[in-house]
Amino acid sequence: MSKPLSDHDRKKQISVKGLAGVENVADLKTNFNRHLHFTLVKDRNVSTRRDYYFALAHTVRDHLVGRWIRTQQSYYERDPKRVYYLSLEFYMGRTLQNTMVNLALENACDEAMYQLGLDMEELEEMEEDAGLGNGGLGRLAACFLDSMASLGLAAYGYGIRYEFGIFNQKISNGWQVEEADDWLRYGNPWEKARPEYMRPVHFYGRTEHHPDGVKWVDTQVVLALPYDTPVPGYRNNIVNTMRLWSAKAPCEFNLKDFNIGGYIQAVLDRNLAENISRVLYPNDNFFEGKELRLKQEYFVVAATLQDIIRRFKASKFGSRDIVRTDFNALPDKVAIQLNDTHPALAIPELMRVLVDEEKLPWEKAWDICTKTCAYTNHTVLPEALERWPIDLFQTLLPRHLEIIYEINRRHMERVSSLYPGDVDRMRRMSLIEEGGQKRVNMAHLCIVGSHAVNGVARIHSDILKATVFKDFYEMDPHKFQNKTNGITPRRWLVMCNPGLAEVIAEKIGEDFIRDLDQLQKLRNFVNDEGFIRDIAKVKQENKMKFAVHLEEHYKVKINPNSMFDIQVKRIHEYKRQLLNCLHIITFYNRIRKEPNKQWTPRTIMIGGKAAPGYHTAKMIIRLITAIGEVVNHDPVVGDRLKVIFLENYRVTLAEKAVPAADLSEQISTAGTEASGTGNMKFMLNGALTIGTMDGANVEMAEEAGEGNLFIFGMRVEDVEAMDAKGYNASEYYNRIPELKQAIDQIAGGFFSPKQPDLFKDIINMLMHHDRFKVFADYEDYIKCQEEVSALYKKPKEWTKKVILNIAGSGKFSSDRTISQYAREIWGVEPTLEKLAAPDDPK
Repeated sequence: MSKPLSDHDRKKQISVKGLAGVENVADLKTNFNRHLHFTLVKDRNVSTRRDYYFALAHTVRDHLVGRWIRTQQSYYERDPKRVYYLSLEFYMGRTLQNTMVNLALENACDEAMYQLGLDMEELEEMEEDAGLGNGGLGRLAACFLDSMASLGLAAYGYGIRYEFGIFNQKISNGWQVEEADDWLRYGNPWEKARPEYMRPVHFYGRTEHHPDGVKWVDTQVVLALPYDTPVPGYRNNIVNTMRLWSAKAPCEFNLKDFNIGGYIQAVLDRNLAENISRVLYPNDNFFEGKELRLKQEYFVVAATLQDIIRRFKASKFGSRDIVRTDFNALPDKVAIQLNDTHPALAIPELMRVLVDEEKLPWEKAWDICTKTCAYTNHTVLPEALERWPIDLFQTLLPRHLEIIYEINRRHMERVSSLYPGDVDRMRRMSLIEEGGQKRVNMAHLCIVGSHAVNGVARIHSDILKATVFKDFYEMDPHKFQNKTNGITPRRWLVMCNPGLAEVIAEKIGEDFIRDLDQLQKLRNFVNDEGFIRDIAKVKQENKMKFAVHLEEHYKVKINPNSMFDIQVKRIHEYKRQLLNCLHIITFYNRIRKEPNKQWTPRTIMIGGKAAPGYHTAKMIIRLITAIGEVVNHDPVVGDRLKVIFLENYRVTLAEKAVPAADLSEQISTAGTEASGTGNMKFMLNGALTIGTMDGANVEMAEEAGEGNLFIFGMRVEDVEAMDAKGYNASEYYNRIPELKQAIDQIAGGFFSPKQPDLFKDIINMLMHHDRFKVFADYEDYIKCQEEVSALYKKPKEWTKKVILNIAGSGKFSSDRTISQYAREIWGVEPTLEKLAAPDDPK
């Protein structure tokens, strides 16, 4: 296999990245050496590759700082409405290359490193992923930050600076093993600590009611120390801020114990406070009601709201003086977006600040609160909805519980006045769930306390209105909106797939990077022989490159001419990696039965992390690796089928896998995946989708034409009908011989000969309590996969569909999503204007 062109070599030929100015290159080299010697205090003779990475990162960061300061100054001068995006997760990945792309520095840096005898790709590989998120929700937040900066919004991301992000996944003897992600061990060149903005956060204690109001007293204090990371827009010289809070114990923490000789213990106990920002909870779409998690949720909200109100009152750059005292203006100057229910405590906290501290009357405070806050829902799965036990609230946040009770009392009064005598509706709509242990329903709190509630794909938003939040929709239909998710084309095309970006730019110019709808122009070239060839060539180069990576890391010989069939996402029953497994086994059995037939060769890759406590998900990984062990060593099959589990799937691996994929698997049970964003990345990068009519797949099929995706399986209404009549797995098992064979092989130990009953739990689940109805879609899925294989044998027809998919992916830019949030929820107007660069006169 000839070694494919490296990205480094290809970038030399590319215009999309902006040309390297000679003087720019000289400056970069000078600054690089300055950082190497003075910032890192290194003797040039013993510098390591990591030192070179840090020197380059600091050199690039220098280009951000002037723009960063100027951006913030311009916000204070204009006094715009500011947007605060509150999220417990920001899955940023690496920063260096993305920053170079957005500042048009990539070619100059490349050339400078080349002249210094360094390999840019090797330096980029030194950077740790900032894995401060689990999956879709955290990565969405990262894409949104990129778009908010690129659209010139005065916007801030607020979250937690977890010391340990999402765990590193190792596969050991076929099993997932978790390792702590010590991403900060070498330091993080992109962040700046801001101790001058440290804020106290209170926990525990009790409330005292006085004639002049309520006081929350005898609390324990934890300090929130902010770390700021610059977020550059695409070539507009705007640099926004992501501010992440780190927990610090106050100096006087427990030091009263000094007097009784408990000094050592008192100092050690500081850890208890600082544990709040120690680690990201590794659950995706699953609620774990732990006290530490509730502490994290309140910690980020309390610190952030202090910042928001400080900025609202001052509103002059560098000034701490209070300029504004009238809180009626808050909704005109501040928009708070709650990314799922995790930051829901922003609502009672804002009420506490306005009523207890600023002494506003309740009605006035509530009006301000609801006009300021908006809520995005990310899931309809019942096990994912946050419902916190009352007694935990009572202990940790006694004042907030009182406020939630008062919000609920007034809410219940309104419900009963609108629907007199409908006690059942009141029970369903209450913020407090009775029965067994009393709980606070956080989604209900978000809906009642917000002026806008949105789902993240049209079908998802419709399901919210029709089922999950039906009562709320009937009462306040004006609150409910849809905002279909998107991805940033900077990272997910220009940066990760420069070859494709260049081929597109040659045909339609470079403006598509800021206005992805322009990809529609590619429809004009769907029959252009040269363009079809170019698109196919880029895909083949990306596959060769990924094959080299896989062979290095997995010691499996890959056939680069096979179809790269990829399913990467968190491991979850509803995402149905098991359906994929059944197809693999069926295809394997067919090859063994007719070894001389002309099969379409496939390399099937599945990747993703299982939450450490999610037994079924971990068993699914073990099944995938077991199938791979059998299939990959069967000489009858040869290179016509290979199965690889992609270990430690993360942003950086996605940036390699997505451009190389031929087929994207999006096969959740209809009505369960809120949106999906991986599906959009694959579409934009020239993979065809096999999927159900779920999440954003529905809109993707609309944009590209349903005939250009491989759509199969039950629709939402079919699933509902099946729920009504009852799903019977054994009916399918007994009726479909190939399904029966596959299940019997798993159950009989064919894939685990040393432990024949290894997968009994999976079989038991599939046969007796499969909420996601894998067997019901099996037949249609297999048939659809046959169509995929048939089309792949006609490369020109396949590539035409690829072009139509790329052309139809414009809607799925996060720029479009954020423009809609801005205009329809936040009341701000996006702009494509550029700020003057720092070296330009203002």
